[in-house]
Amino acid sequence: MKFEDIIKKENLIYKKTPLMTDNTLSYCPGCGHGTAHRITMEIVEEMGIVQDTIGIAPVGCSVLAYEFMNVDMTQAAHGRAPAVATGIKRCWPDKFVFTYQGDGDLAAIGTAETIHACNRGENITIIFINNGIYGMTGGQMAPTTIEGMRSSTSPYGRDAALMGHPLKMTELVAQLPGTCFVTRQAVHTPSAVRKAKKAIRKAFELQKEKKGTTFVEIVSNCNSGWKMTPVQANKWMVDNMFPFFPLGDIKVPE
Repeated sequence: MKFEDIIKKENLIYKKTPLMTDNTLSYCPGCGHGTAHRITMEIVEEMGIVQDTIGIAPVGCSVLAYEFMNVDMTQAAHGRAPAVATGIKRCWPDKFVFTYQGDGDLAAIGTAETIHACNRGENITIIFINNGIYGMTGGQMAPTTIEGMRSSTSPYGRDAALMGHPLKMTELVAQLPGTCFVTRQAVHTPSAVRKAKKAIRKAFELQKEKKGTTFVEIVSNCNSGWKMTPVQANKWMVDNMFPFFPLGDIKVPE
């Protein structure tokens, strides 16, 4: 065997999961969506549930998630992913059903669908990407935009007295009796990626056990919307987003 073949055989560090298509990701360089997509599909592959997984893509930056995730996918109207997931899961209760939503989709137009699906304890997994801004439509203020944070519609920073307080959706749904596992993670470092992947896998495993709604928030950056380089955006996220949206498990099964 040639030396090159030995290296390839013995030192394989990373191999892209076949559940990520070869389509070029439409996300901005440095965005966390691509990593969140990848680890979700790695989990589906590792659990051997490819034929039993159904994802729901929303409206927003991740509207084309079905172009990148090589599993059965459908698209929902803006904010309606939990409602669509509810219908699919009730028709096929043994399938693994997940939504993949941004903060504008989940925490603004989709607030009611999110809250009521969680309150009913629908046996679905909600993956919530929170970058604190409307990334696709021009960087407007979102429900999760933190105080003082600038956006195209809050150029001087969010003023809570004028614009209201930012929503902590994860803490809100954790109080509902229908949720069984609620956590907040990130994907900006290798260590964070491992923790996020572990959390999403746990959410899928609990869905198999029919424990109720599992909810995984991933705090991410939006370097284009924030008008920063990816490195600057990650640092700003750590310094400003994490104190308001602290990482870690918020609710775990008893």
